[in-house]
Amino acid sequence: MVLKIYTDGGSKGNPGPSSIVIVFYADGKKIFTHHESIGIATNNDAEYKALIKALEILNPKFQDSNKFQIPNFQDIKQIQCYSDSRLMVNQVKGLFKVKNNKIREYILIIRGLEQEINLPISYSQVPREENSVADSLVNQI
Repeated sequence: MVLKIYTDGGSKGNPGPSSIVIVFYADGKKIFTHHESIGIATNNDAEYKALIKALEILNPKFQDSNKFQIPNFQDIKQIQCYSDSRLMVNQVKGLFKVKNNKIREYILIIRGLEQEINLPISYSQVPREENSVADSLVNQI
């Protein structure tokens, strides 16, 4: 099974009140949505925090304590992450340089979570229209 994850993070003001959204799909069906306020943050912080939260939810260490349980978690063969943040996707993929120390910390957290999840994970940038479910929810801050 391929698990598809769409993430989005947004801020009203930059920085300002921010929220994150994660939408999980399996076999073409939406199986879980997570939406939370993260306090005051920048748009970039919110985008990274959304991805980190998605990977934390998937971390096998926490599967027993998560409110969200992925049915047949052991059947997942690949994870595909999608975001409309061109900057974040390209930084995570190593295509863009990371000059900001906070962003470097986020990427280190992501790398650690990738190792713990221990499945192939890909990252793709999609137009906002293809991330409409997450985008519409994140704008409800």
